[in-house]
Amino acid sequence: MSSTTAEIIRVCEALPADKQSEVVDFARFLLARQDDEAWEHRLAYPQARPKLDTFLRESAAEGDEPLDPKRL
Repeated sequence: MSSTTAEIIRVCEALPADKQSEVVDFARFLLARQDDEAWEHRLAYPQARPKLDTFLRESAAEGDEPLDPKRL
């Protein structure tokens, strides 16, 4: 176990249960944000993506209609 992990455990154990829950929620937020940043980095990649461009054009041409599970 890393020293950072051990410190987080010590801090959490010193907090009341409701504050421990807030620490966990914040850690989950940071984890989700890290995933978002990774996707933003991928999407901002300047190289051309012809398959993605084709998919986006075809999707936009389909129009707006509700998803029909029978057609999946």
